[in-house]
Amino acid sequence: MDNIRLILILALVGVLFMIYSAWVEDYGKPAYTAPPTTAMSSPGSMQPDADKPALPTDAPAVAPTPVSADASAANADLAIMQPVVVETDVLRAEISPRGATINNLWLLDYAVTAENPEQKFQLLKAHVPNLFIVQSGLLGQPQANFPTHEAVFTPEASQYELASGEDELTAILRWQGPTGIEVVKTYRFQRGKYLVQASQEIINHSEAPVAVRAYQQLQRTELNDPNKNKFARTYTGAVYFGPEVKYKKEIFKKMAKEPLDVQITGGWVAMIQHYFLAAWIPPEAIPQTFYTKVIDQGLAEPHYIIGQYSDAQTIAPGDRYSFTDKLFIGPKLSDRLAQTAPGLQLAVDYGWLTILAEPIHWFLSLIHKVVGNWGWSIIILTILIKLAFYKLSETSYKSMAHMRKLTPRMKALKDRYGDDKDRLNQAMMDLYKKEKINPLGGCLPILVQIPVFIALYWVLLESVELRHAPFIFWLHNLTSPDPYYVLPLIMGVSMFVQQKLNPPPPDPMQEKIMLSLPVVFTVFFAFFPAGLVLYWTVNNLLSIAQQWYITRKIEQETRHHSKAA
Repeated sequence: MDNIRLILILALVGVLFMIYSAWVEDYGKPAYTAPPTTAMSSPGSMQPDADKPALPTDAPAVAPTPVSADASAANADLAIMQPVVVETDVLRAEISPRGATINNLWLLDYAVTAENPEQKFQLLKAHVPNLFIVQSGLLGQPQANFPTHEAVFTPEASQYELASGEDELTAILRWQGPTGIEVVKTYRFQRGKYLVQASQEIINHSEAPVAVRAYQQLQRTELNDPNKNKFARTYTGAVYFGPEVKYKKEIFKKMAKEPLDVQITGGWVAMIQHYFLAAWIPPEAIPQTFYTKVIDQGLAEPHYIIGQYSDAQTIAPGDRYSFTDKLFIGPKLSDRLAQTAPGLQLAVDYGWLTILAEPIHWFLSLIHKVVGNWGWSIIILTILIKLAFYKLSETSYKSMAHMRKLTPRMKALKDRYGDDKDRLNQAMMDLYKKEKINPLGGCLPILVQIPVFIALYWVLLESVELRHAPFIFWLHNLTSPDPYYVLPLIMGVSMFVQQKLNPPPPDPMQEKIMLSLPVVFTVFFAFFPAGLVLYWTVNNLLSIAQQWYITRKIEQETRHHSKAA
């Protein structure tokens, strides 16, 4: 039993080491300045269609802007490319006239650091490092008749701001083609929402029917965060969802070798990172082809793309057609994501323990609605989890208490048999059988609780609601380590006390290892988010109280039986 318990605890140490510090916030040092302009390359290859004008099936890629040798031309281009600024109560976006691309976006309710709340977190960024942009365009034949994300649009206004009393605003940009095709791109922003309604309306002023398909894509580079932990990281990359395929990750390193090309109805594509995401969500009933690309030629670092394109639509002369999509750019708030699109809440990536993590997050949020403080919510949740496992823990502690009574007899057996492991193990098993003690009784309940602990870890790690959340006293941020290491020290002391309540292993080497574990865990937890250390500390204190009560009760029963005998 002691060997098994030691293995379990050492396995838990290994798990803690692997997930260590994945909570590191994912942000850079943005400022409200116009970024360098990004131009686009030519569309992809052309493929004929039997009954429609030929359409390119590949979405265009992105290339760096060529430097003009003509200074006056460069200045004129720069003037044309001044971004359209849109500001609501929760977002500030900059839309480039080139392609009507959303080049920069700040989340006004989220700061870069808890210590500097005035510096807002920038999710979208038009230049490296950490390039992340939202693009869309049209594909047709001949392609010159339709604007890709390279084309220059004319905005109706240079600035939009949600005024008091208004619930929404719409940014409009127009493009006029050489053959009578007009395209109107609109972005509709709403008060208090991170969901943007996006559309590309095609008006056919020509004398011939045209066939066109729309594409939308997200492009970014690898996340470059100097504070990122070396031991473990949360997932940053492309994901997509469909009713048949469910939630899938498209890892950057595999994109070039295994590009995505799948048709899905009722899904979405997204780029996610710690706490935040951007996602294109097409109409549920319209099939889309999801694709990925890697652009690395002539670039300082590879650009990774995930996108979608529609089936072709034929527009008769004098008619118009609008491709409409939803665009979510913001924090990974589970309830909002679930309301936005089926499966979008899976972007809050709890890993393989989602089945446990989702109800834990729901319950934690429910408690927070009542108490209004995430620290107290964690404490109350810990107490409730402890109550739920009370009987299992009771079985474990009773087994440990009975084992504790046998400690002198087990040491006597060790002295008797010395290094004869086989005879010692047989004698110990006979002793367990005689005393009706299950040597695994103290270990299995611990094993059952480990998945719950790991699921709760991911809830505390992935929940953007806890980002920069204060508790009490010096704990101003539950997602960062305790600045004074008070909680980790309390946790280490509580773990040491708990060790003393357990029966000591008969092997002196094992006993030394067990006594060193509180020190190891204290070092680990010194760099863990304070919210997780708070959970572990409260859980330890509750365990000590329960174990002390059960041990004392069994010792009293033993003395009572001894006197009666």
